[in-house]
Amino acid sequence: MVSSKAPTPETSARSGRAMQFWRRGEPFVWASGGALTMALSLAVAMLLVVVFNGALVFWPWPLMEVHLDDGRRLLAIEVDRQSDPHTNQQRIKYKVANKEFGPDFLWVDAERVTEVSYPPDAFVLERMAFLNYHGYLKQFVTPTLDVALEGSPVEQLASAIAAAQRRMKTEIEPILSAQGILERRLKQQVEAQMLKVKYQRRKLIAAGATPEQEDVVLLNQRLQQLEAERKELLAQSDRLSAERQRLESDIRSNVAVFVDSAGREKSMSLVDIVRGYCPNSMTIGAKLRFYVVKVWELIWTDPRESNQDGGLFPAIFGTVLMVMLMAIACFPLGVLAGIFLGEYAREGVVVRTVRIAVANLAGIPSIVYGIFGLGFFVYVVGGSLDRWLYPERVTADIQQPVFGQGCILWASLTLGLLTIPVVIVATEEAIRTIPQSIREGSYALGATKFQTLCRVLLPMSSPGIMTGFILAMARAAGEVAPLMITGMLKSAPVPVSTQFPFIHLERKFMHLGYHILDISCKSPNVEANQPMIYATTLLLLVIVLSLCSTAIYLRNRMRKRYQLRAI
Repeated sequence: MVSSKAPTPETSARSGRAMQFWRRGEPFVWASGGALTMALSLAVAMLLVVVFNGALVFWPWPLMEVHLDDGRRLLAIEVDRQSDPHTNQQRIKYKVANKEFGPDFLWVDAERVTEVSYPPDAFVLERMAFLNYHGYLKQFVTPTLDVALEGSPVEQLASAIAAAQRRMKTEIEPILSAQGILERRLKQQVEAQMLKVKYQRRKLIAAGATPEQEDVVLLNQRLQQLEAERKELLAQSDRLSAERQRLESDIRSNVAVFVDSAGREKSMSLVDIVRGYCPNSMTIGAKLRFYVVKVWELIWTDPRESNQDGGLFPAIFGTVLMVMLMAIACFPLGVLAGIFLGEYAREGVVVRTVRIAVANLAGIPSIVYGIFGLGFFVYVVGGSLDRWLYPERVTADIQQPVFGQGCILWASLTLGLLTIPVVIVATEEAIRTIPQSIREGSYALGATKFQTLCRVLLPMSSPGIMTGFILAMARAAGEVAPLMITGMLKSAPVPVSTQFPFIHLERKFMHLGYHILDISCKSPNVEANQPMIYATTLLLLVIVLSLCSTAIYLRNRMRKRYQLRAI
């Protein structure tokens, strides 16, 4: 005979609490809170990594002279330390620079280092090519440069570089400016007129005109005049090129001689040195000034050394301009489409199909939009514009398209098409959340449907519409794949000039996202490019956050302004 033991009051109470714990959904609350914490932690960790590595790129770190057990000496910056978990042996990664003599970085076992010193006269040189150089200043050779070499070695080098750059500015830049004027005149006037004359002559001959007819003879005479003018411009350009080469050769004869840690001499033209500094002898104030100068250079100057060094102004300008053009293209169209679906379209199969299509378009890979932009905007729309506006440039034997090629205009429209579904969905949902009583109250006061839409519904739904715009702008700023085939280049000048229409939307452009891709994946020296990768990533994040913060500020102002109206 088996006897069952009755549950005690304590056991019953624990069982009841457990059942209430599950009924109230406490595990799911803890799970959702943990998921939110993990997501925020990952986002914060990513931002910290980018900010920490990107913000410290331009700090002038100490330059070490490292003595090894085999007698070698390295003039390098310590970059990293690693420890083998099995042998507990440390390895040190040094940036030795001097790319022309070997790799930029070198791993050394810590036990091989016999002595480390910080020589105050050790230089770090930033150059126009081959990135940085580490060495000691030996002497100056300035046969054609009038400069007073006084003060410390850093001051002497700065004076010599400034004198060489002044000569470049006063002697070479006027020649470059004159060559630019000749080139623009040659391409935009003479050669463009020659294409038009040849096109007109071809049309006349195709229509049955003979070479002896007056119109054809006049076109031939005009073509001969233009050809003579073209040859004269080319001759002037050649004379300017010869003069520029002579002056550049004279200026480049002024050099600074450096010696590296291995005793090898290196003569560098002063105009090829961007700046030189001795980090071991710099005070905190000098390092802060240097840091500010480098950040300013990053934002306002052009890149150099295949985008591995220098500034990012063309990429910054191209990114911001593309986002602005995308907003102009997609925002009004997306808002109008959302208004129609939310207020005017009658429920039915067609409207439901359109909503499903819009929702699915938001999930299509961006490269698909790029292919569509290439086929439709570039080839169809751009090709049609060229055949209408510039028929002489797109004939069978001459292929010089203006709009029938990738450019910032077609790239912006492609991104606008990519982000329109987000704006449509956000606009429709924002309008639908407004209570029907608000509409009925407006109608009762005598307002028409259009007046209700413009004066009541749109102002009240503007915060929700701005939310969609923020999401669209944030996504467009970071897209790279569709831009690679619709107008983006590795290196391109700013699409702005002093000639009408001043902003040239038919030109190609640079983008920060593609700049990151290029120097991180396509560069032969990816390891040396890591600092620039972090700096560019940080800059892109700052731009995106700035644009989104401005939009969020406007959205919050709208929300406060129309809060009472929504009650």
